[in-house]
Amino acid sequence: MQKWAYEIQKLVDYIEKHACENPSLSEISRQIGYSPYYCSEQFHRAAGMTIREYMLKRRLAMAAVELRDTGASIIDITLKYGFSDQASFTRAFKSTYGCAPKAYRKSPRPLPFVCRKMLLEPFEIQEGGVCMSHIAKPYIRVEYIPAHKYLGIYRESNTKEGKIWPQHNCDLACGILSSFRDEDLDLVVTRFTAGWRWEKGERTYFFGTGVPVNYDGQIPEGFELKGEFPGSYYIVFCHQPFDYLSENGEVMKRVEELAWNFDPHTLGFEWNEEVCQDYQRHYPEALGYQVLRPVTPLPR
Repeated sequence: MQKWAYEIQKLVDYIEKHACENPSLSEISRQIGYSPYYCSEQFHRAAGMTIREYMLKRRLAMAAVELRDTGASIIDITLKYGFSDQASFTRAFKSTYGCAPKAYRKSPRPLPFVCRKMLLEPFEIQEGGVCMSHIAKPYIRVEYIPAHKYLGIYRESNTKEGKIWPQHNCDLACGILSSFRDEDLDLVVTRFTAGWRWEKGERTYFFGTGVPVNYDGQIPEGFELKGEFPGSYYIVFCHQPFDYLSENGEVMKRVEELAWNFDPHTLGFEWNEEVCQDYQRHYPEALGYQVLRPVTPLPR
C-alpha cells in the first residue's frame, strides 16, 4: 500500500498543476503508467472519492477563491477552471456549496473546500531504520502573541457535511478553514493551529485558527468561538524545517518531550495555562514543528 500511496500522490500532484485544463482520466493515468480503470480504483480506495469527483471539487475550490478575492468575471472564471459554460459551472457550484457563484461573491461565507490531498503518511521510525540526517536538537525562544479569540473544533460532532473532529487529518475542518480570507483571521496564531487546553488536570486537543478579538463572522457548524485570550508571552519549543515522511514522528517526540518537561522558572517565567491555551504549529517543510506554552513573568 505504501508503494501505491506514492503513485497516487503523483496523480494528486499532477491534478493540482493541471486542474484548470480538466485533463481526461486517460491523461491522468498515463502519469504512472497504469490503466485508467486501475488508477481510478486505487485512487478511490486511497482518497475516498473518485478522481473525477476530487478534480471537480478542487476546481470548484480554486474558482471560489477567485470569486471571493478577485474582480474577474464569472464567465472568465468558468472557462479558466475547465467548465464549458456558466450554466454548468453554476450547477456544479450550487450542488457542492448550496449557493450560486454570484450569491457567494456578494456574501462570502465558510465553505467546505476540498484541499489538496496528502495521502502519504510518515514512516514509523525504528531504531536503525530510516536515516534522520536533518533532525536537530530542539531549541527555545520566547514570543509575544497579542489578544485574540479562537475559532476551533474542541470535540467530535456530526454536521450536515459529515463528521468533524479536532485532528490534523480532518479534511472537512481543513477545507472550511481554507475558505476564510486572510483578513478575517489572526495569522499571528496561524491559519491551521492546533493545541491543547487543560481540563480537570488533563490536556485535551483542539484544531482551528486564531481570529481577531472583534471577530463577528460566522461560526461554522461543529466549531466553537472561545476567548478573548489576553496578550501573553509564550515559550516556543521549536524544530527547524524537516522531511515530513521520514522525520515527523521523531521530531514531534523530541519537541514535545522538551515542552512538557521544561521548567519555565529557568527563564524567569511561570506557566499561564489557566488563562491561555497551548498552541501547536506544524508546517514541516516551511516552518518546522513548534509547541507554544503561555507564560507570565515571575513576580519580582
